[in-house]
Amino acid sequence: MLKMENNNKNGEGFFNKLKEGLSKTRQGFVKNVDEMIFGEKIVTRDLFEDLEEILIMADLGPAFTYDLIEEMKDRAKRKELESPEALKQILKENMINILRESEMPLHIPHNGLYTILVLGVNGTGKTTTIGKMAHHLKKAGNSIMLVAADTFRAAAIEQLEIWSQRADVPLIKQKMGADPSAVVYDAIHAARSRKTDAIIIDTAGRLHTKVNLMEELKKTKRIMGRELEGAPHETLLVLDATTGQNAISQAKLFHEEIGITGIVLTKLDGTAKGGIVIRIAKEMNIPIRYIGIGEGVDDLRVFKSEEFVNALFE
Repeated sequence: MLKMENNNKNGEGFFNKLKEGLSKTRQGFVKNVDEMIFGEKIVTRDLFEDLEEILIMADLGPAFTYDLIEEMKDRAKRKELESPEALKQILKENMINILRESEMPLHIPHNGLYTILVLGVNGTGKTTTIGKMAHHLKKAGNSIMLVAADTFRAAAIEQLEIWSQRADVPLIKQKMGADPSAVVYDAIHAARSRKTDAIIIDTAGRLHTKVNLMEELKKTKRIMGRELEGAPHETLLVLDATTGQNAISQAKLFHEEIGITGIVLTKLDGTAKGGIVIRIAKEMNIPIRYIGIGEGVDDLRVFKSEEFVNALFE
């Protein structure tokens, strides 16, 4: 019984932390929705226009906004919208339905070495995310190895080394300037010989040299596939939520060039435009594996649609 109570307390603690992390988005989005419908008795055309503006401003994206407004107008015609307050409930339901499609936690199958290639431009929190993932996955009973394949920044290698010590997992690295593919080649062979469950590979993120970067990442993928069937098993893109629509552009670019199988959205606690999660889910149709809501090691959370939307509206 005590264990169940502790789990409930942990669950409440996580939910409160998520609410706190989404407070800027709540202030800039939900508060505007509440103010819009406050005191209104009936659903009018003006109300729809105001809601449309709020949704676009919150970065929920034109596709989601259009579909939602059309559904609401349709329900209003059928007399299914008895009050403006009902608009909010439909908004919540639609957000959950869209996000539920993207709710797929990362799963390590334990049938051989599992490889996770992590991409993202500099400044998204990529290396920190890798460290936190290593911590979580090890805590869940997996043996993890980190791989420093961003050999162009000494700081990236040093940062990953600090995280490997924090998470108490091994790190494969070479000197700065080494060929990233060679580092990954060594890591795959080392991990297999040690019977490691999964490796998490940090990569360079210099988008200003886009062509070179993409070719380098493609080469790394080829080497991985050659050395281990099915590798990389997960190609994870880390996006910074504070960049808003720019995150969508990055996601499309990386997906077209490399092929993305999962997304991590970081720094949701630092933006009023957390609605970008909805836009990513609607437009990209790629699983959202984790969200970042703070600096702490436990602030990288497995993404859960209902929890996210409830934390946003409460």
